[in-house]
Amino acid sequence: WNEYQEDNSIQEEYRAYLADYAYSGYDRGHMCPGGDCNWNDEGRDETFLLSNMCPQNPNLNRGDWKEIEIACRKWARTYGSIFIVCGPIFFKSQEHESIGPNKIPVPEAFFKVVICIDSSSPKGIGFICRNTDGNRKKDFYVNSIKQVERVTGYRFFNHLNDSVRSIIFDMSDIKDW
Repeated sequence: WNEYQEDNSIQEEYRAYLADYAYSGYDRGHMCPGGDCNWNDEGRDETFLLSNMCPQNPNLNRGDWKEIEIACRKWARTYGSIFIVCGPIFFKSQEHESIGPNKIPVPEAFFKVVICIDSSSPKGIGFICRNTDGNRKKDFYVNSIKQVERVTGYRFFNHLNDSVRSIIFDMSDIKDW
């Protein structure tokens, strides 16, 4: 396992290829890490499809982003069940760098939002990481989920009732976790 592969379910003209990352200076940054999908070979292998990757600064990918992924795994073990949404952020006001022959766009930042609603004390937290060299403490990246929604334009966890949303969407203290 651990073999990066093109995603053949995506039309060729929209597909990322291994050659796009070669000598680009960027890592193939997992959005869903392989370590989160170890329940079977197929699930883990799917995390190595390039459709689950974004060009990510190597120091961020191997450092701070990895630390956030590890923290999420720890929280899943601690609380039994958490929900995570993450992805790239492309700032509208900027022209985006691209890599490779297929001009894969390089995100300016990444987000991750995490909630736990199965405990006696529901909680939520958000992270925004600039796609730079990083090497900061996790608290540097912490935001409320409401702040992440504002930056990304996405609305997360629509199924939650308003009373739970109002509690967990304003939380922004990593010590609560």
